[in-house]
Amino acid sequence: MDPETSDAVWEPLRQAATAALAHAYVPYSRFPVGAAARLEDGTIVSGCNVENASYGLTLCAECTMIGAARMCGGGLIREFYCVDGSGGILMPCGRCRQLLYEFSTADTRIMTSRGIKTMDQVLPDAFGPRDLDSAAAQTADP
Repeated sequence: MDPETSDAVWEPLRQAATAALAHAYVPYSRFPVGAAARLEDGTIVSGCNVENASYGLTLCAECTMIGAARMCGGGLIREFYCVDGSGGILMPCGRCRQLLYEFSTADTRIMTSRGIKTMDQVLPDAFGPRDLDSAAAQTADP
């Protein structure tokens, strides 16, 4: 069995995302979402969606998860898992894919309904911190 796809890697993330569902605040959509990630140092962080009567202010589970990651010292995401209220795997929305990209590495892997994919596969041709670092290095060289 490939260690990158083993239950030892993904099951703790599935459990953390599922546990986060209990904290979701979803009085409008009634659609709880839980998210979890393993950071580079091995820390697992999770988050849930938090709705707002002003719908545009709703926080996706990925947003609260990134907040938790920053509060516990940060670190980039190694693996990511997201579930709906029945425990089914969810793919992050476009906004959240960009948010995840901001805190990812070239090797970050995401569990999807079609299997494990890299961050670059779920958000191809993304623009983010790695691009800014590259652009800054190019302008610094005479």
